[in-house]
Amino acid sequence: MSDETKRDVNQAEFTEDGKYVRKIRSFVRREGRLTKRQSNALENLWSVYGLDHTNGILDISALKPDAKEVVLEIGFGMGKSLVEMAKSAPDTLYIGVEVHRPGVGACIAEADDEGVTNLKVFEFDAVEVLADCIPDESLDRVQLFFPDPWHKKKHHKRRIVKPEFIESIRQKLKVGGVFHMATDWENYSEHMLLEMSEAPGFTNLSDTGDFVPRPDHRPLTKFEQRGHRLGHGVWDLMFAKQ
Repeated sequence: MSDETKRDVNQAEFTEDGKYVRKIRSFVRREGRLTKRQSNALENLWSVYGLDHTNGILDISALKPDAKEVVLEIGFGMGKSLVEMAKSAPDTLYIGVEVHRPGVGACIAEADDEGVTNLKVFEFDAVEVLADCIPDESLDRVQLFFPDPWHKKKHHKRRIVKPEFIESIRQKLKVGGVFHMATDWENYSEHMLLEMSEAPGFTNLSDTGDFVPRPDHRPLTKFEQRGHRLGHGVWDLMFAKQ
């Protein structure tokens, strides 16, 4: 089987009568090379920080019985901001989901260095983690920061914020729970605002009906600081489940 065929099968779904249907992903795996630090973290610390999709629905109370809030972050990159958030809110359970192995390894290593104990991570597709592992009405906040904007029009179908994804988030949030998004692509911010405004069961927390100031719980990254100096914008959206 060719590498291209393997990729197609890995992204496939099949109908009940066995017909092949290609599954459109919102991401492309760019594995890159693991550093020694990342590799050691994955090998030696997975039992401390790792969650496996194959184990099915989480018993969230068992992960942190005293958690006052539960926050899920989708696509945490290299994990530095996620670790910073977890360290600054030790009473909150943070669950991160990322498909790129070097980022997962870097996040685990950083968490260990910082002595963070209220963070767990999946190395898997967030759509499948939501469907198979996260209990309904269990999350206080879902975070989606700087997702791939797929800026070319022909690739817009790959954007993760679309009706079926939004509905899956709604099901996992508690009533009053918040879906918090951020992007540095204005076109994508407008796309997310439109999709969220049309989605049932959500209320925009913006006083102006569009975007919100960056809340204190979202760290200002070096990339974002550089963008501000160059005059680039960042747009935050926060919608609460009704």
